[in-house]
Amino acid sequence: MTHTTTEQPARRASGALVPVLAFAGIVVAVMQTLLVPVIKDLPQLLDTAPSNATWVLTSTLLSGAVATPIMGRLGDLYGKRRMLILSLGVMVVGALVSALTSDLLTMIAGRTLQGFAMGAIPLGIGLMRDMLPREKLGSAMALMSSSIGVGGGLALPLAALVAQHADWHALFYGAAGLGALSILLTLLVVPESPMRAEGSFDVLGAAGLSAGLVLFLLPITKGSDWGWTSGTTLGLFAASAVVLLLWGVFELRVQAPLVDLRTTARPAVLFTNLASIMVGVSFYVVSLVLPQLLQLPKATGYGLGQSMVVAGLLVAPLGLTMMVTAPVYARLSAKYGPKVTLILGMLIIAIGYGAGLGLMSAAWQSLVIAVLLGAGIGLAYSSLPALIVGAVPASETGAANGLNTLMRSIGTSVSSAVIGMVLANTANTVNGVEIPTMHGFRVSFLIATGAVAVGLLMALFLPKPNRAPQLRASSEEDANIERAEEVLRGFRGRVLDAEGAPVSRAKVTLIDRRGRQAGATLSEEDGSYVLAVPGEGAYVVAARAVGHGPLASSATHGGEERPVDLDLSLPGEQVAAH
Repeated sequence: MTHTTTEQPARRASGALVPVLAFAGIVVAVMQTLLVPVIKDLPQLLDTAPSNATWVLTSTLLSGAVATPIMGRLGDLYGKRRMLILSLGVMVVGALVSALTSDLLTMIAGRTLQGFAMGAIPLGIGLMRDMLPREKLGSAMALMSSSIGVGGGLALPLAALVAQHADWHALFYGAAGLGALSILLTLLVVPESPMRAEGSFDVLGAAGLSAGLVLFLLPITKGSDWGWTSGTTLGLFAASAVVLLLWGVFELRVQAPLVDLRTTARPAVLFTNLASIMVGVSFYVVSLVLPQLLQLPKATGYGLGQSMVVAGLLVAPLGLTMMVTAPVYARLSAKYGPKVTLILGMLIIAIGYGAGLGLMSAAWQSLVIAVLLGAGIGLAYSSLPALIVGAVPASETGAANGLNTLMRSIGTSVSSAVIGMVLANTANTVNGVEIPTMHGFRVSFLIATGAVAVGLLMALFLPKPNRAPQLRASSEEDANIERAEEVLRGFRGRVLDAEGAPVSRAKVTLIDRRGRQAGATLSEEDGSYVLAVPGEGAYVVAARAVGHGPLASSATHGGEERPVDLDLSLPGEQVAAH
């Protein structure tokens, strides 16, 4: 059983918390898209074969996939701010390693270190949940979730500009500088979260998940080079299935697992993660197709003949629109809920790709596609962390969002492999050079539309919330209404010390009859707390605060629309429920 504690009082979050955390997410995205403008030149720049050069990209993908859920869990255990700084620090070291070398193996090592920064996204979302009032939380998490697209959109034209006019190693120096600035801002602005998950780190679980992910993602990223029916590809897929199955059995038996698979199996979490894979697939298709279409020479009959920088500028509105969508999402989610905004976002994505099938003959049409898809992806990405956070206990926020971010990464990996195969198999060979065709571009857009359709189906299976959603308020008035609704569906009371004085910022945890955390909150300045219950039944309400001993008191809620009053007196005296 995992409990949540507050080992230290939290510093009050400043107004700069959200921008600083969003900037960290943008820095991570910049790192990911850094080499897109020079992908085709990597074999020459590194003096190696094209199949070897692709490891510069593959290594970052693999390390990011492995690091994301692990850093999320470490953040839950030892402090999200601490792990965020560690993630960014490893990224800076990796960027400097890559900046100082043109050797393939050293470059791969540096890019592997850079992949660890992917953990910044779920850690930032977890910090927001722990530190922000609920009326600000929806839009803040939307911005953090969208930062991966914002950074990618902004990085493309800037990286292309640098690659055209400077040595390509300058890209890594720039990434290291941004990472160092993000660390400094985090140290100055972001307080450490008081939330902690008790227990130890699941080393065997981390090793098993890492091995399973590498065995799964490696053939996905290299399948086109090795052959999809080759013994190596099929053998790695089979090994991945065996390792992940054994890992799942182990995680179900360990007391403090890396990933709580029982929580992950809840419909609200399961279908959100499945939808996340499909959103990841659709997001990456436009990033692969539009830049190539824009840069192909007009002599092909369908290429738009734009420079690398202009192509980047035309795709950049994809990320900018995602950023603008964050406050729009907050209003829509406050009124209709994150499930509806997720469905709306995927509908807009489908419309964007459908329209894109007929909008590939002019540069301005690419701009229209980018804006449409940016709006849809922004709404969808913004909805995902709200759905996850609303379905898991506070002590599992980092790990749960890490797993969700991993699902998106798997989606982009599958997208990269499938679309790369489609474009290669439909390409025309001219003077020994393979040139993508318009048919390949349109098939890619159809695949993206199909992925969104599957994602929509997953979203429709998401259950309706059985209580007032925690993340829907967009104003103080809405927040007050939701608090009043929660009071009618749970426990309320005060946390007092032995002399009857109120205890503020005490951690109050709700534990169900199976010994699992069902909710958690911090007491207010007057010692008051409110805990919503998922349903009727017997519960244990536990309280703990710095300087006081822990207290657990049993109480039963009948599920009716009225609160159960339960005061908790630290360090040990109990006041009966009434």
